[in-house]
Amino acid sequence: MQTGHITTPFGRRPTSLALVKGQMAIENPDHGARIEKWKVFRDVCEARERLRVQDRALAVLDALLTFYPNSELDPSHGLVVFPSNAQLSVRAHGITESTLRRQLAALVEARLILRRDSPNGKRYAHRNREGEVEQAYGFDLTPLLARARELALMAQDVAAERTLFRRAKEDLTICRRDVRKLISAAMLEGAAGDWAQVEAAYVSILARLPRYPDRAQIETTLEEMGLLREEVLNILETQFKTGNMHGNAGHNDRHIQNSNTESINELEPRSRNEQGANSAQESHRQRVIEVRPKVKPGPIKAFPLGMVLRACPQIADYAPGGRIGHWRELMTAAVVVRSMLGVSPSAYEDACSTMGPENAAVAIACILERSNFITSAGGYLRDLTKRSQRGEFSLGPMLMALMKVNDDGKQRTA
Repeated sequence: MQTGHITTPFGRRPTSLALVKGQMAIENPDHGARIEKWKVFRDVCEARERLRVQDRALAVLDALLTFYPNSELDPSHGLVVFPSNAQLSVRAHGITESTLRRQLAALVEARLILRRDSPNGKRYAHRNREGEVEQAYGFDLTPLLARARELALMAQDVAAERTLFRRAKEDLTICRRDVRKLISAAMLEGAAGDWAQVEAAYVSILARLPRYPDRAQIETTLEEMGLLREEVLNILETQFKTGNMHGNAGHNDRHIQNSNTESINELEPRSRNEQGANSAQESHRQRVIEVRPKVKPGPIKAFPLGMVLRACPQIADYAPGGRIGHWRELMTAAVVVRSMLGVSPSAYEDACSTMGPENAAVAIACILERSNFITSAGGYLRDLTKRSQRGEFSLGPMLMALMKVNDDGKQRTA
């Protein structure tokens, strides 16, 4: 029968059968068993989510271990430390006494330490004539020694799970990027197929992914996205083999004209006869000239990334890893949001050509923030692009207005 670790707290602190059961589950370590105390502490830190302890509790455990004089936990030298709350608070980076008591209780509940309360609740030790501790009252570190192997295996399992989770996220990011770019290339180059439906399937798969997914949810999304990628590749492979592409020379010529903003003069007819020969072609050229004016306004001023994220915090939810640290991640997230909002690739391409890729991504982030008030995100972006071409649009007022709205909302909820 295991009774060596059963102890009840002093004073008004209650005990519970669950606590007694946990104490019974702690086996007495072998008399010769030893373990390096900081190795056990690292394992506890690694497995803290499984143990359900907070960072503050780990700081308190770290402080308790500093009061143990030896580098190894050795039962022959005793495993009880008896610092006062004031001493513990100093070594635990000055946490308050109420927080200290709460975190000590959490360590006891997690079966990482045991209480050895004295008859009067004080922490002290009885020593013999040689100064050696014979009996101590305080916090018993025996569970750390007794559960050292269990904690090591738990830490290894957590590390392995974290590696699998990280690799699953990386695979999903690559797969998602492949599908997104394949769809965009197929739509821009006129490949046959219902690419709007494929894009809708892509958006639907991402919409089912929670904001903070676990590994199983990521792997499910990865499997669905992988099947969609195979479907896209099969469609393209079939067209490559049969040569059935809707794009032609005229289409490619128009695409080159639309994307080259420096060669507007080449769109004008070379003679009056040629001008009157093909009115349809002239009409098309006139529309292109209207979209690409000869006098191009200066580029829109770029704003600090921190300011953009403060004004448009929702865009970070669509970035790889759920955070944005530089402009490339913002532009990657904007491509995902563009598809989710139903903005056509051509509208976004025009915005990038006119505003620049960074500012086009900022415009998408602003539209996302106000998506509840915008009926057609694609039409709204095209309007901003046209106004930018005429030099009548600046992102500054839009960002400042959104920052004011977000700051007011935080003050109301504070």
